[in-house]
Amino acid sequence: MSRLPSHAVQGELKPLPHARNVIAVGSGKGGVGKSTTAVNLALALAAEGLQVGVLDADVYGPSIPTMLGLSGKPDSPDGKSITPMRAHGIEAMSIGLLVGDDTPMIWRGPMATQALNQLLNDTRWDGLDILVVDLPPGTGDIQLTMAQKIPVAGAVVVTTPQEVATMDARKALKMFEKVEIPVLGLVENMAAHACSQCGHVEHIFGEGGAQWMSRQYGVPVLGSLPLEIGIREQGDAGVPVVVAQPESPAARAYRDLARALLARLAERPKVRTGIMASLLGS
Repeated sequence: MSRLPSHAVQGELKPLPHARNVIAVGSGKGGVGKSTTAVNLALALAAEGLQVGVLDADVYGPSIPTMLGLSGKPDSPDGKSITPMRAHGIEAMSIGLLVGDDTPMIWRGPMATQALNQLLNDTRWDGLDILVVDLPPGTGDIQLTMAQKIPVAGAVVVTTPQEVATMDARKALKMFEKVEIPVLGLVENMAAHACSQCGHVEHIFGEGGAQWMSRQYGVPVLGSLPLEIGIREQGDAGVPVVVAQPESPAARAYRDLARALLARLAERPKVRTGIMASLLGS
């Protein structure tokens, strides 16, 4: 099993010992497929031989349990910490695993951010190379807590090609920059649809939005993902496309995204941790 080194995080924070690289997946608005991207990205990273977990930070609308086919409640061996659940070879934690499916989280910002901190720090992550954090859409309290208290090695901003989506994605990108979290790249989701009957390709949500953002802000496009019914169907069934159809064009696109993300992460400064840090005086 590959062991990925810790990479530099924002401000004075230090990487977590149990999750060496936290990757935040955000978007400026809902409906762009951010959670689907986060789950399939996590599974594609695991397919690269890494120890991977996914944290559902959207305490108001958790969807990770459904996408990973998880049910029931996680164990707590000591009444304080929580053992993450496992699905398709990755670890997962979500507020949706602790409350009922139809229980609304009617919480003010401080309660939501406290829940995020507990989900992250009280979960017994098992020496992860990468923890993918699926943020709620927007630029609110959860994102601010992430910036101030959680060491993040890099962020990924998900958008669709259309102008309305890229307008909000720009806000998410600038938010990460303001709080000194490096944006590793953009992901253009639902970029094109190929007809299953004739193969004709249509850009239903327009085209070129992510490329324009890339030129404007100097942030690379890590991947372009298709608009396919199978991605939605497999996510609803709890077996994401990277697992269900690993040789499909969609799965290959997610694996290309994972490799591009790892290449960008490798360009970031590495951080010595544990015994080696003590011996080398860092």
